[in-house]
Amino acid sequence: MSAAQPDAIRKQHYEAAKLAKRLRHQVGQAVADFNMIEGGDKVMVCLSGGKDSYTLLDILLSLQAKAPVRFELIAVNLDQKQPGFPEHVLPEYLTARGVPFHIIEQDTYSTVTRVIPEGKTMCSLCSRLRRGALYHWAAANGITKIALGHHRDDILGTFFLNLFYQAQLKAMPPKLRSDDGRHVVIRPLAYCKEADIAEYAEARAFPIIPCNLCGSQENLQRKAVKRMMEDWEKTQPGRAENIFRALGNVSPSQLADRNLFDFAALGAREGVARAEAHQWLAGSPEEP
Repeated sequence: MSAAQPDAIRKQHYEAAKLAKRLRHQVGQAVADFNMIEGGDKVMVCLSGGKDSYTLLDILLSLQAKAPVRFELIAVNLDQKQPGFPEHVLPEYLTARGVPFHIIEQDTYSTVTRVIPEGKTMCSLCSRLRRGALYHWAAANGITKIALGHHRDDILGTFFLNLFYQAQLKAMPPKLRSDDGRHVVIRPLAYCKEADIAEYAEARAFPIIPCNLCGSQENLQRKAVKRMMEDWEKTQPGRAENIFRALGNVSPSQLADRNLFDFAALGAREGVARAEAHQWLAGSPEEP
């Protein structure tokens, strides 16, 4: 071993510790900012076997040990019966970590492959079926919070997809109530960059299960947005972070959504604004 090797190893350990500390701080900050976890919560961590959900579980476990409130964590995976899915990987990992877990077995794979034409992306339908199965289990088992592994770049990517292709200013909120009102969904990785998560997952040597077993691919729109954001990171560092911060710094009166701000009520005289608005619809406003 050369003299330089011990220094290199020490530097590697130092950088890994610094990254872990940064991710723990970001998750802790997101949890505090959005009151994601409260005393007595039973939190279901949705574990897919990918880098994001492994990192989510790992950091929540470290925070749980030092949190000012007591809460439960249970890892839940949906075995969708894709051919070749390594069923042993997650149970062995979670057992070794001493983490309570449950595997839901539901053959959504057959449904997706029957409904979606060959060659088309399966991700959208697969996601809906997976969400339904997880919500159903959560309702039946006293879960108070459902934790998902979406990170900052997922939130930004969804924002741009909605902006470019749906004409909506909408993203993934760090915390939300499900459409049926029965579940509270949290995204503790909301402040974390995907690149940091990938580096952390590699350093922790998580047994990653790839999400390509069904042969589906990301749609072209999402891939284009991801390339755009990766280019920004190379040429305009900090741009994505500023845009993400803007999602939490919204001025409704400076946009154009009449449902968020009563533009029609802005007038020097009572009633003038609404009357003139109707005149504009009919033609030019009358002379004063």
